[in-house]
Amino acid sequence: MTVSPLLRMTETTPTCLWNDSADPIELAEAIGWGAVGATCNPVIALAALKADAPTWVGRIREYAAANPTATEDEIGWAMVKRLSVEAAALLEPAFERYDGVNGRLSIQTDPRHYRNTAAIVEQAVEFSTLAPNMIVKIPVTEAGAAAFEEATYRGVSINATVSFTVPQAIAVAEAVERGLRRREAEGLDVSTMGPVCTIMVGRTDDWMRVSAERDQITVDPGIMEWAGVAVFKKAYTIYQERGYRTRLLSAAFRNHMHWSQFIGGNVVISPPFGWQKRLNASGIEPTHRLDDPVDPRIVADLYDNFPEFRKAYDEYGLAIPDFTQYGATARTLRQFLTANTELEAFVRDVTLPNPDK
Repeated sequence: MTVSPLLRMTETTPTCLWNDSADPIELAEAIGWGAVGATCNPVIALAALKADAPTWVGRIREYAAANPTATEDEIGWAMVKRLSVEAAALLEPAFERYDGVNGRLSIQTDPRHYRNTAAIVEQAVEFSTLAPNMIVKIPVTEAGAAAFEEATYRGVSINATVSFTVPQAIAVAEAVERGLRRREAEGLDVSTMGPVCTIMVGRTDDWMRVSAERDQITVDPGIMEWAGVAVFKKAYTIYQERGYRTRLLSAAFRNHMHWSQFIGGNVVISPPFGWQKRLNASGIEPTHRLDDPVDPRIVADLYDNFPEFRKAYDEYGLAIPDFTQYGATARTLRQFLTANTELEAFVRDVTLPNPDK
């Protein structure tokens, strides 16, 4: 029997596989390929609810009947929490096996809080109590960057999201270290915490393509496929040199390099379920490539032609106050905010059906 490339990776390297979906059917299959984590965000949650609409429509009706004053927004988030808790239960064996470092379900804080540090922290603490193996996603905006230390100090394992650049990854790791040190100074346990910092490598690539059109930049098309890889590898090198206790996570797949180029290190790779099936069918050998540098000529082409790449690649390319307005950040936040609105509309179609249809 042929062993899938993903399973070979999880069995022969320290690189971990997480499923970029909380859909229980997809997650159960991914666990068979070695997945030891999963994620949920407004886009993923809406897709999962729509994929099993009969079940979730029934649950929405039950919740609305039991909570007659609940708003559509409150009902929608109640469903997100329920979806996340059920997915977390599937990961409990891995959570126990890895002493809390893996086996976690990532649940994302409300994207509407992206400017409110206090609201992010309070919701992160709340979400962390939904199940023992929750990890809470916080966006790396200016307000989010200020939330990582306090949330970590309060015992929340965090997953930094809406993150695309080396400066964001460093800000996250430094804030988490401060939070961990505060806990240690008070004799609080940090051994079972499993912080990660996501770099949405495919969205880094997307932003280079958008900026190429906007700024009329002409390079070989394949050059832009390497932007996210170059950023991730540089961040990984810095993390190793400085001994940060946060792991990097690769997400937002656009090509197989967002998996194949990161194999071999103590990192997390989180492909959507569809990409997992493609990777398993690819025949690509899961060998150690994370320490292989990106061709310097490719990095030079990106660096010389794309001001937006320089912001992403240079350690000081972005200041923390600039995080929220960075193009990839703003584009992704807007998508998450739209998904939140669409989740409310999904609930509304159940609680208040359109009489004209």
